[in-house]
Amino acid sequence: MSFLKRLFGGGRSDEAAASSPAAPVKQVEHKGFKVSATPFKADGQYQTSGIVSKEIDGELKEHRFIRADRFAGIDDAVDVSIRKGIHLIDEQGEHLFG
Repeated sequence: MSFLKRLFGGGRSDEAAASSPAAPVKQVEHKGFKVSATPFKADGQYQTSGIVSKEIDGELKEHRFIRADRFAGIDDAVDVSIRKGIHLIDEQGEHLFG
């Protein structure tokens, strides 16, 4: 598959389409926020991905992130996704949502 097809979304395999970020693999609470790890399979490896969420004034706010880090095993991808989410909270707090 050519680089340009992948870049512009053409020619995605069924595996890649089925493994895009979806259900959280693991969730943790941190400083009133919830961090959900949602790694997905990309080119035979697991891509770092997650969601940071918090209820603010009765409304659920979410910030989705994907990082370039890839791992052979899902456990490593989950651990790094959780750490990245916690780092975002520590660095930006509620500014993530606005």
